[in-house]
Amino acid sequence: MAAAPRGGSGSAWAFGALRLLLLLVTTLRPACATVYFQEQFLDGGSNWHKRWMNSEHKPDLGKFKLTAGKFYGDPVRDKGLQTSENSKFYAISSRFKPFSNKGKTLVIQYTVKHEQKIDCGGGYIKIFSSNLDQKNLSADSQYYIMFGPDICGSETKKVHVILNYKNKPHPIKKLIRCKVDGYTHLYTLIIKPDQTYKVKIDNEMVASGNLEDDLDFLQPRKINDPRVKKPIDWDDRVQIDDPNDVKPADWDEPEYLIDTSAQKPEDWDDSVKGEWHRPTVKNPLYRGEWKPRKINNPNYRGVWPHPQIDNPNYSPDFSIYSYENIGIIGLDIWQVRAGTIFDNFLITDDEEYAEDFGDETWGETKGPEKEMSIKQNEEEQQRERATEEKYFQEKIKKKKLEREKEHRREKSVRKAMKKEEL
Repeated sequence: MAAAPRGGSGSAWAFGALRLLLLLVTTLRPACATVYFQEQFLDGGSNWHKRWMNSEHKPDLGKFKLTAGKFYGDPVRDKGLQTSENSKFYAISSRFKPFSNKGKTLVIQYTVKHEQKIDCGGGYIKIFSSNLDQKNLSADSQYYIMFGPDICGSETKKVHVILNYKNKPHPIKKLIRCKVDGYTHLYTLIIKPDQTYKVKIDNEMVASGNLEDDLDFLQPRKINDPRVKKPIDWDDRVQIDDPNDVKPADWDEPEYLIDTSAQKPEDWDDSVKGEWHRPTVKNPLYRGEWKPRKINNPNYRGVWPHPQIDNPNYSPDFSIYSYENIGIIGLDIWQVRAGTIFDNFLITDDEEYAEDFGDETWGETKGPEKEMSIKQNEEEQQRERATEEKYFQEKIKKKKLEREKEHRREKSVRKAMKKEEL
């Protein structure tokens, strides 16, 4: 193949060829990938209302609007559902053809952007059975899977992975930190039939493991042998009191002393206030309760390894990863400060397709989005500096006028005094 010419036309040619290749890949992949749900809001307008149903569980639920936000990489492709009212609960869902992930990989993916620099609120999604009553969707609605970021204050900045097992939610025991920079990020959960899972952020794996090990679905495989007890002479104390440490003779001092310098007030009436007593004051020599210093225990043998046996109550379950009748995806969240945008929803059985889809959506617009945000911040800073400069210029001008006015007044006074002297 001949080399592409250099310059602008070469770049355009290369970009067009790359787009064509990606289009072919995206077109061909569904032949082996099953896409259960995909939503990008590319049709714009109000058509999304036909596919998404607002809950009517409470009359004051917050409203979503379709927008790309204040900054974006593409004004059309970056449009998503944005929370629009502060201090509100939100509940909305979309239905698709029910399926089971038994014997298949399940991939759940979407993008979320907290462009309002969220202080407290959810950014997660929920997957439900098709039996869900969408008009009554609420925090009490039972879900199959809850996945995504949750932020509140300085302590809570994590990614939820909560799976339902036997009608009880089980959260992951690992702490997965979410993104908090205000840009759009891609969140992916992959659950496989071998009962393993992966969590990816921006197509990079941040956590993985076995469902049985990392979520408390089942009884533990091993337990401590109840027939075996720790030997009596087993010393597991790391430190002990120093037997050679003796309390100093002058250690014991009372915590409070009677203030002998205090005098009974002249207006003190014993019949009204009772007998007067001198008050107490803190003793500056009080040193608290004496305790001998600690030393390393010479007989320390470490933590006793309790022998373990197979748990008789353990029962393996090789289907904890699977769900029947998966049919609804929803947003059921609370937000103090609104402005979060949800977009590029995908549910599929193909991890590679999900990765390609993420690169085609979030991957192509993340750069321009950041550039637009930086440019807006720079322009805002320029406006703030201009406003500040204008403020100080007006302040200086005002002071100058005041000084001139004062100077004229003083001059007038001096002139009047001179005239009076004459």
